[in-house]
Amino acid sequence: MEEESSRLHRSHLLMASAHTQSHVVIFPFMAQGHTFPLIDLSKALAFRGLKVTIITTPSNASSLFPKISTYPQISLSIIPFPRVAELPEGCENTANLPSMDLWVSFAKATENLQQPFEAVLKDMSKAGCLPICVISDFFLGWTLDTCRSFGIPRIVFHGMGVLPMLLSKTSFSHIPCIMASSYSDPIPFPEVKIPFTLNRTDFPDLPRWIDPTDPFSRAVWEAGEGDVNSWGVIVNSFEELEGDYVAGLESFYITKGAKAWCVGPVLLYDQIQQETLVSDRSHNGNQSDPYIKWLDEIGESGRLVMYVSFGTQAHISDAQMDEIAHGLEMAGEPFIWVIKSITWVPPDRWEERVKERGLIVKDWVEQRCILAHPAIGGFLRHCGWNSVLESLSNGVPLLAWPIGNDQPLNAKFVVDGLGAGVWVPQTSVGREEIVTVGCGLICDGVKELMGGLQGKKARETAQILRTKSRRAVEKGGSSDKKLDELIECLTRRQKENTEDIL
Repeated sequence: MEEESSRLHRSHLLMASAHTQSHVVIFPFMAQGHTFPLIDLSKALAFRGLKVTIITTPSNASSLFPKISTYPQISLSIIPFPRVAELPEGCENTANLPSMDLWVSFAKATENLQQPFEAVLKDMSKAGCLPICVISDFFLGWTLDTCRSFGIPRIVFHGMGVLPMLLSKTSFSHIPCIMASSYSDPIPFPEVKIPFTLNRTDFPDLPRWIDPTDPFSRAVWEAGEGDVNSWGVIVNSFEELEGDYVAGLESFYITKGAKAWCVGPVLLYDQIQQETLVSDRSHNGNQSDPYIKWLDEIGESGRLVMYVSFGTQAHISDAQMDEIAHGLEMAGEPFIWVIKSITWVPPDRWEERVKERGLIVKDWVEQRCILAHPAIGGFLRHCGWNSVLESLSNGVPLLAWPIGNDQPLNAKFVVDGLGAGVWVPQTSVGREEIVTVGCGLICDGVKELMGGLQGKKARETAQILRTKSRRAVEKGGSSDKKLDELIECLTRRQKENTEDIL
């Protein structure tokens, strides 16, 4: 296979001299939080005149197509998702997993996509249109070997910010210290100058990562090999936010000259483009959506609304849902709450008591349109990186309630590092298990963010970050320049390789 791929690659390079349009292949992991930012990146590349091919599977293609249908330079290459006994038939996205306990089985199943992926690149090579790079998700680490066989640079995408990623990688050299500490002891990270204190609760998954018998741990370590040996890393962030930590992140990559390319927030490339088509920012969405109409009405009263949503994969018990409901009621602030639970039933007469100032939504919503609405004054969330960027890019401060993964690091950065959020108060230091947070603490957090002094400062900071993030992606901004630099670097590399063969 490698010898044939090398021959096809040389043939492509000879043919490529006649082609002027650069081509990029993007291969997302089949999870919404991993896919959406790469769709945004695809649009940003298309704006620059590049051809983009997104590798996906049949079920995912049906949901992706409407998002790219107006971009003729973006196409889908559909490969079959393997049938795996452990997974429900037709389950091609982590959002459809009946339990996150099946995540490892899902991730292992994606390894069977390697042969179809090779076939796609082989067809591109025969047609003389091999890409200047493949941008693939961290969890698709096996794509590195395939890319190397075709002589294509593989750029990895994590879906994390620079600092959270750097701290996650650095934590492995501090495992004994972290594991020996109590949950409240500060943990020194002398290699990284950070504006807040870390402790064991900020690394909830570390016990799993260091357990060699844990399937999740093995999956992470295997993907990590492909990560550090990649040509570079795409980061959905911007220099004004995390530029001080870029060099530290780059030091973990083995390939000579590997860089971390901060080209975000990628959601803003398309969002700003769409805003030029309308005169009113609040109308950046479908005005027939009932939640947009509701926000328009609340906005006319001059009151700010708390937006509450925990995404598609966070599991929240019915008991915790009750506490959230009572906390929102006690706080007395207008709110819109997107609920994914299919088991929770609101407390008796609760909906009646809050109907004048609360909106419950159980259908899918366009979260970015909600956060872009001027009536939104705060966002209660677990603090995944995508939501952090969506919130701050729209000037909305966060009420941080991290649970796992990179969320504690993101929340620390937002609240303690940037001052762009407020913590959901908790009565005790967390442990690995999930602790139910009482309604009184939720009420206190909502009231502080929406009307307290700390909340006022967080809102001011979020507005400043909104301005900085938009400047970063606008013409001449830091992310705009980095994206141009990345494309130029890859195009020059391809040209030099072509000239060497010619």
